[in-house]
Amino acid sequence: MTAGRLIVWRHGRTEWNLQDKVQGQADIPLDEVGIGQARAAAARLASLAPTRLIASDLQRAASTAAELATLTGLTVEYDKALREIDVDDWAGLTMAELAEQNPEAAARIRAGEPQRRGTAGETVEEVAARFAPALQRAVEDADPSDTVVVATHGLAARVGVCLFLGIPQAHWPAFGGISNCNWISLLPSRNNNWRIEEWNAGSLPEPVMSDDPQQ
Repeated sequence: MTAGRLIVWRHGRTEWNLQDKVQGQADIPLDEVGIGQARAAAARLASLAPTRLIASDLQRAASTAAELATLTGLTVEYDKALREIDVDDWAGLTMAELAEQNPEAAARIRAGEPQRRGTAGETVEEVAARFAPALQRAVEDADPSDTVVVATHGLAARVGVCLFLGIPQAHWPAFGGISNCNWISLLPSRNNNWRIEEWNAGSLPEPVMSDDPQQ
């Protein structure tokens, strides 16, 4: 059995987001705007009647999930595999500082080429490899009537969902980033896999009324 819907939800804004600083696994809290974003998004997601709520244990994701827990009465479960990419000693650098201090690494990242973050951080491939199984764990015991919400981080969500869907890595850059407190909505398909219902969404899903049959 599998869930009827899987929502992968990015956390609200932090001060470091606003300052264009690399966060990685630095435990940065939501700022006032981010708290407001989380509350507004939680009110929309609550209308989907979620049945399970899982979050990264980093406080910006945990606090975002807590807003939905308050509205739904769900208990937040935590999974460290849902954390953002580990950037090691790059944490706190602005993107401009990173490009100045590590121009070759910054160029490889912009080009979508393999690059370990920081001295001993993770690669994008490593993040996806830990994140995708966490999504599978989140839905493996669910019923078709269930909606599972996962509160997490932008880069980890983007590449982890791509791997979860079986999308070849060469195509991952074709999927854009997730804005603060927006989400990816996935639905089960007829072949027991998953398909994208919405990507970087901030509004509730609408029925698809067209000549395009649902998969």
